Amino acid sequence: MAFFSKLKDKLFKSSSRLEQGLEAIVEDGGEETTTPDPIIPDPEPQPEPVPELPQPTPAPQPVETPDPMPVDPAPAPPPPEVTPAKGMLGRLLGRGDAQTAVRRTLDDDMLEQLEELLIASDMGVDTALRVTANMAEGRYGRKLSAQEIKQLLAQEVTRVMEPVAKPLPIYPKRPQVVLVVGVNGSGKTTTIGKLASQFKAAGKKVVIAAGDTFRAAAVEQLQVWGDRAGVPVLTAPEGSDPASLAYDALTKAQEDGADLLMIDTAGRLQNRADLMEELAKIVRVIRKKDDTAPHNTLLVLDATTGQNALSQVETFRNLADVSGLVMTKLDGTAKGGVLVALADKFGLPIHAIGVGEQIDDLAPFDPEEFAAALTGLSQS
Repeated sequence: MAFFSKLKDKLFKSSSRLEQGLEAIVEDGGEETTTPDPIIPDPEPQPEPVPELPQPTPAPQPVETPDPMPVDPAPAPPPPEVTPAKGMLGRLLGRGDAQTAVRRTLDDDMLEQLEELLIASDMGVDTALRVTANMAEGRYGRKLSAQEIKQLLAQEVTRVMEPVAKPLPIYPKRPQVVLVVGVNGSGKTTTIGKLASQFKAAGKKVVIAAGDTFRAAAVEQLQVWGDRAGVPVLTAPEGSDPASLAYDALTKAQEDGADLLMIDTAGRLQNRADLMEELAKIVRVIRKKDDTAPHNTLLVLDATTGQNALSQVETFRNLADVSGLVMTKLDGTAKGGVLVALADKFGLPIHAIGVGEQIDDLAPFDPEEFAAALTGLSQS
């Protein structure tokens, strides 16, 4: 629950925006209504027992019976207590605890406003239409409060995201090669450091290859994380061939009996032809050492890019065989709905989400926690 509390606090921009928007939609055209306590249904009438057919009885035999003993007459039993019925009377008695709330009829106008709010939260047009249609199913024409709408939205977000909430798979193959891709500035280098630190803390032997040889800052950042986690970071001179470094790193990981080899890569999306060739070369070279590598290709996405994250997934899926996603910087955007759009459109596993710079600010993705934080609901 600690990460949920942090997630909810950090997603304040998104949740407050959705929360305020939902409340405004309900108040616009809604009216105060009184809701009684939950109605206890009348007990269903029990069918009368079917009489059994008379069975033939043997002829009575004469028996001797003793004279009855005299017995004092027993006092008459008290009349049965009258308990209030749980039907109409129970409903009438329950009105004392009624609560007042603003409710609005779920109609076409309200659905259109909900769709616009979700699209503004970067949930995307198609996903927003699907989510609101599911929310309305079986409830069209009913009066709903803002709290009920938030609960319905959280349920739908959870339903969309449950199939993609999967931790990074750990295979018996050693070393397991994890290729990490993403545009510069997405939090790719920090994510590698955090994952390596967490795997090391879980007892895994990890090696990092600083394959973004074109950015000295990326190499230095990885070295800081490596020192902090006690994980070796293999580097090469600036401008060196990343494929050659990846090959040397895999060789060392095999010699050291490492469990995981994490390879950072350059993220120059603006030069897609070079990026395609560079990634293809890294894969081609490491497969000379292990024809099953890479075993995972993680795409790190920056939540603050909004709908651009969708185009990045599309591009990198064409460049590399992306096997899963990590979403970072959810604390820096008021449009956390982009994660729902990604899940709905691509169905790629979401392994982890990040909401800050600390080591524990990257955690496995939990759809219920995310949906509750996004919509501003509390979670017990």
